Amino acid sequence: MKRYEIMDGMRGYFLVFMLINHLVFAGGYWLLFVNHNQLAFVEDAQGFVFLSGLLVGMVYSRKMIKDGYFAGSERVTARAFELYKYAMGIVIAVLAVALVLPHAPQAWSNWLGSTNFDDPLRLAAVATFLFQPTFMDILPQYVVYMLFAPPVIWLCLKGRWAEVMAVSLLLWLAGQLGLQRLVTDPVNNWIMGPDKQGIRVSFNLLGWQIVFFSGLVLGVLTSSKAIDWARVFDPQKTFFPKIAAGLLLFFLPLRILTAHDLMPETVLSKFATMEVRADFGLVYLVSFPAAAFLVTWLIVAGPKHGHVAVQKIAAALRWVFTLSFLRLLGRHSLHVYVWHVAIVYGVYYVDQQTPMFSQLEKTLIALFAVATLALPALWRERDNWINKPPQKATLPAGGN
Repeated sequence: MKRYEIMDGMRGYFLVFMLINHLVFAGGYWLLFVNHNQLAFVEDAQGFVFLSGLLVGMVYSRKMIKDGYFAGSERVTARAFELYKYAMGIVIAVLAVALVLPHAPQAWSNWLGSTNFDDPLRLAAVATFLFQPTFMDILPQYVVYMLFAPPVIWLCLKGRWAEVMAVSLLLWLAGQLGLQRLVTDPVNNWIMGPDKQGIRVSFNLLGWQIVFFSGLVLGVLTSSKAIDWARVFDPQKTFFPKIAAGLLLFFLPLRILTAHDLMPETVLSKFATMEVRADFGLVYLVSFPAAAFLVTWLIVAGPKHGHVAVQKIAAALRWVFTLSFLRLLGRHSLHVYVWHVAIVYGVYYVDQQTPMFSQLEKTLIALFAVATLALPALWRERDNWINKPPQKATLPAGGN
């Protein structure tokens, strides 16, 4: 499979900041504020889910075009099952470690609740994704979306992508209205555990599916050559990039005000109803496409734009997203994501068992944690550098 280096770099970028955002220290730490989410209602999880959908659409639509629906569907289902094994493996590994580490169940109680191997009802809830421990919640939603992906890909290949997006938008609207609670509330009461927790998820599947499936639709349209990206990202056509930039500038002061609790209560009470992250509320629905389009336009069309400032911004973005470290992480994003959960739980455990770290110590720990993100990626690519054939010495021109 051909690698898309900038996409790999983007996924690596999202993984790095996902780790930084997920590290929890007593008293907080300043690196949390060195993040694009402080300036816009755009977060790493959104980009990670969108790129996942985009790549699913691009890769498996080619399989369907070449070998038919059932061959492509089989590949998607196999991938979903692989992701499911990793999702369950994370939980099992953390619960196993909690059995041997002193005070680990108490340290992780806010994240795991009373989950343990002696509670079959809770384990069943975990296995069916009804109960998702903290920071283990991206893979479950990804698995669910993958199960629905084959018919969606096929419909898009048949030219019915508009109907797909219409249904996706209606599902998103249902999520905003809380209609899923007609089903989830009774189930929540049924599986309620001794810790008074039943259904526990960070992402409303009805709301967030629009992120994944919009990416999937674009991926299918790309692979089937149903969209001319050269026309979309034309350096001479700046109307839509300007609109996207305008939307982000509109939300910039609102993001700063909400981040620092400076928005008046009368405004916040109304604004907050449209800024529910778990539901992927209206504010996110507008902000994320604007940011995604603007960044992509800058990367693709920016280098050919006539304005020097635009060229420099484009060059900076391309430099960041082609960093070898980020591309390394992105090539193995599944394994890196799983490893990031282990890092987050490990750091939190250490933080709970020791006196409060200074800001410098927290920063050094965070940077070390980011560096160790590469371990599973390096391991998977070990043959590329362990068994790399030695370079033959070459003589300079004219040498004997």
